[in-house]
Amino acid sequence: MDRLISIGKILNFHGIMGEVKVGFTAGKEDQILSLKEVSLVSGSKTKTLSVEKVRLHKQYALIKFKGIDTVNEVLELKGSFLKIPKGDLVKTFEEDEFLIDDLAGCKVYDQNKALVGEITEIANIRGQDMLIMLDEEKKEYFLPFVKEIVPVVDIENKKIIINNIPGLLDPEECEVE
Repeated sequence: MDRLISIGKILNFHGIMGEVKVGFTAGKEDQILSLKEVSLVSGSKTKTLSVEKVRLHKQYALIKFKGIDTVNEVLELKGSFLKIPKGDLVKTFEEDEFLIDDLAGCKVYDQNKALVGEITEIANIRGQDMLIMLDEEKKEYFLPFVKEIVPVVDIENKKIIINNIPGLLDPEECEVE
């Protein structure tokens, strides 16, 4: 079964007719508006609901689920995450868009097409996404995930190309003035 990916969270009720107020990532309005069915996940509980109606209001989505008709029913859902299968989510991606978790396992090549390592995990350190790479000798490197360092990401082929600037993989190359 396809892994479920979170696309929003039920924040509260809206009105008295069973609508939920959902927070979601800005710029993903089309994704939210196209929902037909979602899995609501709260702790270890998962419940699948059909979407009756979706509309946008300010920076939130207002969603009416089939069979959820009262404020009390909505309050039971408050705090639940809206999740959809990864395959459905990926279909909505633009050309240069992917899930950050999909970077793990990618082979890393330098600008000369030489294999330099493999991404083992992704971390956010002080607000900066970092790719953690192991080279063939199992030495660990932290690569800032910015376009200047990582200009090419090919998720389909599990391949990343980096600009191996002085000091990135060999700190001795970095000159201090």
